[in-house]
Amino acid sequence: MNIQIFGTKKCNDTKKAERFFKERGIKYQFVDMKEKGMSKGEITSVASANGGLSNLINPDAKDKDAVLLFTYIAEEDKLEKLLENQHIIKTPVVRNGKQSTLGYQPDVWKKWE
Repeated sequence: MNIQIFGTKKCNDTKKAERFFKERGIKYQFVDMKEKGMSKGEITSVASANGGLSNLINPDAKDKDAVLLFTYIAEEDKLEKLLENQHIIKTPVVRNGKQSTLGYQPDVWKKWE
């Protein structure tokens, strides 16, 4: 397993995800999205594993304007807009190779073990 957890240090679901893998002795790499966001390739990969770019959006994100803008812009502009506004991505984003999840999903992670 090659686990990557993308999130922020203040996000409770990200902390719970880290605890899930720690408790099982599974090594993971934490990427703080405030310091280093996801690359274009990473976002594309996560989007394809989770049913499209729109599914990456956290409807409860603090930046309501960015969420609304993303919702209404043309499909071909969404990837660039998401790269600029990664703070509206649902966290944690947990990747295991080509597989990935959005939010806290221990039931899915257990199947990876």
